[in-house]
Amino acid sequence: MKHLTPQIIAEVTGGRYVGSESSRHCRVAGAVRDNRDVKPGNLFVCIRGARADGHDFAGSAFEYGAACCLAERAIPEAKGPYVLVDSTLESIKTLGAYHRLRFDIPIIGITGSVGKTTSKEMIAAALGAKFRVLKTLENLNNELGVPLMLLSLDERHEAAVIEMGISDFGEMGRLARMVRPDIFVITIIGYSHLKELGDLNGVLKAKTEAFAFMDPQGVAVVNGDDDLLWGFDPGMRKITYGFMPRNDFRGENVRNEGTDASMCDIASPAGRYTVRIPAYGSHLAHAALSAAVIGNLLGVTDEEICSGVLSYAPVGSRAKVTDTGHITLIDDCYNSNPNSVMAALESLSTLPARRVAILGDMLNLGSDSDRMHFESGAYAARSGIDSLICCGEKAALIYDGYISAGGKAARHFQTKPELTASLPGLIEKGDAVLVKASNSMKFDEIAQAVRNL
Repeated sequence: MKHLTPQIIAEVTGGRYVGSESSRHCRVAGAVRDNRDVKPGNLFVCIRGARADGHDFAGSAFEYGAACCLAERAIPEAKGPYVLVDSTLESIKTLGAYHRLRFDIPIIGITGSVGKTTSKEMIAAALGAKFRVLKTLENLNNELGVPLMLLSLDERHEAAVIEMGISDFGEMGRLARMVRPDIFVITIIGYSHLKELGDLNGVLKAKTEAFAFMDPQGVAVVNGDDDLLWGFDPGMRKITYGFMPRNDFRGENVRNEGTDASMCDIASPAGRYTVRIPAYGSHLAHAALSAAVIGNLLGVTDEEICSGVLSYAPVGSRAKVTDTGHITLIDDCYNSNPNSVMAALESLSTLPARRVAILGDMLNLGSDSDRMHFESGAYAARSGIDSLICCGEKAALIYDGYISAGGKAARHFQTKPELTASLPGLIEKGDAVLVKASNSMKFDEIAQAVRNL
């Protein structure tokens, strides 16, 4: 029996059970923090947020079928049992760590400055050909989301792929203490969260905190094209993947089938085979390589890996391709940093159309922000982008870099309304249009305007 009960929750968290004796041992399965997500039997975690206090929605959670609540204060007229604790956030982390250790299945942790969600989805797809897999949903990759995902584990699951996102030192250690991954994947050490982490060496230090919480018999799976990861010693077996000949698993002969799919040959000590990735972007080959490594480690055959990868689908606004009937839109508005911008531009450059990039500010890049924006623009010119449209304060430097590297057709706008008003004169029928900026720039509004042309 691996389900939880209010009694177990109270014992594990050191909390005080409040409720009837008949409810003390009722089954609790899964945990959520939003009352609208409650399914019968769930634990509802009352979190005090900046805009709302979860305790105010405990009554609604019970109405939706919550079996128990985790709370920091009394719930008046509670329609079910609850456990009182000093901190619901710290308690849910304790509970998540406890529940994870009840399962003797492969747990794959994954992080990286770029591509962790894509790789998580690809790995889960490949493993799904053989195993029943739990994977991180939506953006539940932080110190609240990770334990919520761990608490979703039940007897059905045969493997789990847990995404682990951080922005500062110490966070990865706290996540890994809960996840205790058997295999830990790092996609790349890139230019993200530099305000907190300083530089690439700081990013490496923060991401690799996880290895201190792994069994020495665990496995590190890293992008060997990244020099910092190539040179890093995790203190355990390390398998590398990438396109350089030095890697254990190598991607070769990557080719695109327009915006519908891409192909990649995978070479490893075990042999060679070809995967077809049913989504846009040559950068997806890196994710397919990570899936090939994990699949090989867990006994998934080459044929099963190929079959699993065929079920991959992009998540949200991550290189989502739409044929509007007028243009091809590549909506990549989820987030942006220099590494992901260059990957997006590289993929755009392969399309047989007039290639237009609409780029906005990349945030949280620290003291080198100006240089990185300028270099991103220069890379756009070198990649053969036919037209560059920039919007935002820092995006002016992307424009400058593009012009300095020989780019011809370029415009810069200070505001999104100005850009939107000018779009009909900037976009031509048949264009392939990439829209990308940091999430807080809200370029989904630009993408929608392009979609409506």
